[in-house]
Amino acid sequence: MIGEHAAETGIDQPRGALIGGNGRRMRFEREVHGTSKDHERATIWSTRRGCSGLGRMAKRVNMAASTHSASPLFLRETEIRRGLELLYFGNAHITRSIDRGLARQGLGRAHHRALYFIARKPDMPVSDLLALLAITKQSLGRVLNELMERGLVETRAGDRDRRQRLLRLTPDGVELETSLYEALREKLSAAYSRAGQGAVTGFWAVLEGLIPDDEIARVEALRS
Repeated sequence: MIGEHAAETGIDQPRGALIGGNGRRMRFEREVHGTSKDHERATIWSTRRGCSGLGRMAKRVNMAASTHSASPLFLRETEIRRGLELLYFGNAHITRSIDRGLARQGLGRAHHRALYFIARKPDMPVSDLLALLAITKQSLGRVLNELMERGLVETRAGDRDRRQRLLRLTPDGVELETSLYEALREKLSAAYSRAGQGAVTGFWAVLEGLIPDDEIARVEALRS
């Protein structure tokens, strides 16, 4: 970045200017979040002369990283297919970011899902994890046995029902889950920064709309 002001604000010098009608002038700049250009977001600064004698006024408009906007006919096949494709490739790329770390432990994505939710709700009953993952008891049993053999997960009996098994990460499990989360956080926070607050809210709304009503409470309980 050029100049002391740019260094303080994190905004590059303008690349050029566009002159519009009614005396409106717009220049395009880039806003850089952090030190990585992956965190760039297109920003427009538009200036126009005010009518109240206050001189030139500036208005900042955040632009999402994507150049595509949903059309008013967003229920058409082309719009639905675009959403499906973005979900597929977005999920594929964010999960690939942790594959190497899992492979070093001889683990896969099913193990990571278990680690993630146990970390979110320590002392989670096995039955609750089974409901969250929506897999068979046999599959979950195999995953948990492998995690316990590697010293990543431990169990204890329930306080009221001694037959109940409560799950918790060991210190090694916490360390591994934290390192995997950081890789995911880096990817998702970069995408959040490019899209902006409004787009993130819309993204959450769409994903929540994909979850059946009777499962929303289970998802929300992870935040408590």
